[in-house]
Amino acid sequence: MRAWRRRLVAALWMSSVAGLAGAPLAFAAETGPSAPAVLAQADRIRLAEAFRMSAQLGDRIWPGWTAAPFAVLLVTPDAEFLVRHPKPTPDFTRIGHDDLLDSDIYRRPRQFPTNLQATFPAVADLPTVVIGTAENTASKTSTPWVVTVMHEHFHQLQTSQPGYFAGVDKLDLKRGDTTGMWMLNFAFPYAAPGALEHVRQLAQALGAPSTTRAQYAQLRAAFNAGLQPDEARYFGFQLWQEGLARYTEIRIADWAAASYAPSPAFAALPDYQPFAARAQALHARVNEQLAAAKLADDKRVLFYAIGAAEGLLLDRTAPGWQARYFAQPFDTLPYFATP
Repeated sequence: MRAWRRRLVAALWMSSVAGLAGAPLAFAAETGPSAPAVLAQADRIRLAEAFRMSAQLGDRIWPGWTAAPFAVLLVTPDAEFLVRHPKPTPDFTRIGHDDLLDSDIYRRPRQFPTNLQATFPAVADLPTVVIGTAENTASKTSTPWVVTVMHEHFHQLQTSQPGYFAGVDKLDLKRGDTTGMWMLNFAFPYAAPGALEHVRQLAQALGAPSTTRAQYAQLRAAFNAGLQPDEARYFGFQLWQEGLARYTEIRIADWAAASYAPSPAFAALPDYQPFAARAQALHARVNEQLAAAKLADDKRVLFYAIGAAEGLLLDRTAPGWQARYFAQPFDTLPYFATP
């Protein structure tokens, strides 16, 4: 992978943890005789449930999702375990084949923080879900953790699309930055009075069940008109990239609550919650963020809620809009226009 792509993807997927993990991220490599040689049983069950859910529900939400890579690097306190990765690097040691996970398992000493929840080319330039165990991440328990893995797996679908990296580069959002960190640090006018008012209007419209697609499109166009061109492109990209990943979490939880039977092993975990409870929590979180609309405080994290709510509005007003997602990428506004 070209160096600029590697920097870009690292920045994109490190952005997945923004606003999610309460503890600071501290990168360190650790070794020691106490490092576990195998995956813990609870971790095996959780990973297997994510793979099982993807196989059963993935293509029902995003056509072609199951064709995307699903490599996972599980970060435990002492070691990292690589699962379903086609090209492990030499720093990993194969510890055997796991029939439950349908994968060879590879291990190395820990390098990443245990509270990480992100997707980036961590191993051999392949976008990989890098995630701590449920107990050590913001998820805390098994059901939210599995849904978060699916959020990260959606990022793998995004980056595996032909022309993705070149298309992101053409957005021209770097403003001279060569590190790829423009994703986090882009100087969007979060505190500008005009932006604050327009975001409140967008949030109110998204929270109103009577809002039409045309009405919302007018509000989005008015908001864009008050921004610099690259600011509008950044806003649209954030909604497309992270907002619809949050939407995907909601859809996964909703579908699982309605039509998915968890495996007996997963349902028997002591911290298991029904997927209906997770769906309810995700909907409530988005509604709370929209009601508060604290753009100056939440900054780009608020875009996650706006994009998620846009996806739900499109579900109601433009069924089948997902077919346009990769055909017209990097901004959600075109999906509100009549096809």
